[in-house]
Amino acid sequence: MRTQVAIIGAGPSGLLLGQLLHQAGIDNVILERQSGDYVLGRIRAGVLEQITMDLLKAAGVDRRALAEGLPHDGIELLFKGRRHRIDLHGLSGGKRVTVYGQTEVTRDLMEARAAAGLVTVYEAGDVALHGFDGDRPSVTYTQDGQTRTLACDFIAGCDGYHGVSRKSVPAGAVTEYEKVYPFGWLGILADVPPVSHELIYANTERGFALCSMRSTQRSRYYVQCSLDEQVERWSDEAFWDELRRRLDPEAAERLVTGPSLEKSIAPLRSFVAEPMRFGRLFLAGDAAHIVPPTGAKGLNLAASDVGYLWQALREHYGEKSSAGIDHYSETCLRRVWKAERFSWWFTSLMHRFPENAGFGQKIQEAELDYLVQSRAASTALAENYVGLPAEW
Repeated sequence: MRTQVAIIGAGPSGLLLGQLLHQAGIDNVILERQSGDYVLGRIRAGVLEQITMDLLKAAGVDRRALAEGLPHDGIELLFKGRRHRIDLHGLSGGKRVTVYGQTEVTRDLMEARAAAGLVTVYEAGDVALHGFDGDRPSVTYTQDGQTRTLACDFIAGCDGYHGVSRKSVPAGAVTEYEKVYPFGWLGILADVPPVSHELIYANTERGFALCSMRSTQRSRYYVQCSLDEQVERWSDEAFWDELRRRLDPEAAERLVTGPSLEKSIAPLRSFVAEPMRFGRLFLAGDAAHIVPPTGAKGLNLAASDVGYLWQALREHYGEKSSAGIDHYSETCLRRVWKAERFSWWFTSLMHRFPENAGFGQKIQEAELDYLVQSRAASTALAENYVGLPAEW
């Protein structure tokens, strides 16, 4: 086969890029090492910034997100036993976020791609990238026991942290920055109504908790846990009991419990690889950066990468300009590091750090108190949470 853009990875970033390129008349093929059912089965984030909603609209796949997504104009911060609302909409000049599960975003993009008759190769084995430092890149892979070659103009690496794209770059050509946090999140997904119509971020002496949702009848909850915890040790009853202990009395009373649909533990870390372009290979999303989920930036940051790459490739094919391609990495990384800073700050503010017991907890509470009392501080939080404006 031959295509203009070979996209590695059929997660939401790869699928979104493929749909945007298709809308621009740019041919693309997606290679994915897992099955479609496996990709759809991954439980991920669900808070979409306006930039992500705008890109879904540009891709022609925002109908269900608009109809079923839950617009949120605020979040609540819980500390010292009381909740305080941050008015995201009022403080950010009218912006908001939309709660709509990443699984549903992926489903919408898959269905749109299938309806357009675009090529997606699932269960592609032994994917290898070639020649991206020259002008004739290609990708080889195995399918049905045969080795196949996909020739292309460009390669978009949207295959996540563990994917082949970043690993194909010579070690000396990339610089990696990483911070590992001394805790994880124990999360549960359940078909129960949310405890609140807006997200609750809790800082407590027992550790962090987050009350989120995927719909009006499906909730996603998290509690901070140690890195050596094992999910098998946690019954549903034990999780609900611990979550209730980290909520204020009103929320604890309103909490509706039920059997878990999914339960898992995720470690928290920050990671950035620089640069994000290597000749005709571009990295996007988790292939280039990871953020702790506290600030709800992972999917949104991947979407903004895809937006920049879409514009760069439109300029290349439509205007015969290399400006967007030449500045892709620099432009993306400005936004990436701002999101990394916010996610690190919000994580540091809301979690219990083992080495900071006592004094550290009091400092957090003082900063939180300042945050909710100061309009300037609340505005900074709101502006970062709803997402910084795009540069296209």
